[in-house]
Amino acid sequence: MNYLLYRTLAVLVASYITKVGVPIVFSWHTGWTAFVFAIVLAIINNTIKPAIAGITLPITLLTLGAFSLVVNGLMVALAAFLVPGFEIPSFIMAMVFASVLTLVNWILHVFE
Repeated sequence: MNYLLYRTLAVLVASYITKVGVPIVFSWHTGWTAFVFAIVLAIINNTIKPAIAGITLPITLLTLGAFSLVVNGLMVALAAFLVPGFEIPSFIMAMVFASVLTLVNWILHVFE
């Protein structure tokens, strides 16, 4: 359960830093949306992302791993599409959000 709480906190922090995602007013609705988004993103990352990463492996190798940023952005955009109340205005912002979310998750993991 702590894992999901860390992920929810990471989504809230990444939303605050990038100014996308859930509106940062720290209400129950905001926390619930971030929690649902964290669950949906975890499900997507454990089911769909490995297949997409396998398909795009040649492109990822050609770009020395930079294309994985596009794959992460696609997963965030898909999760934002599926979760009502979580809005990301463009695909570029989805890639930025994915990058910030990765950094925040890493920082939270270090202090865990």
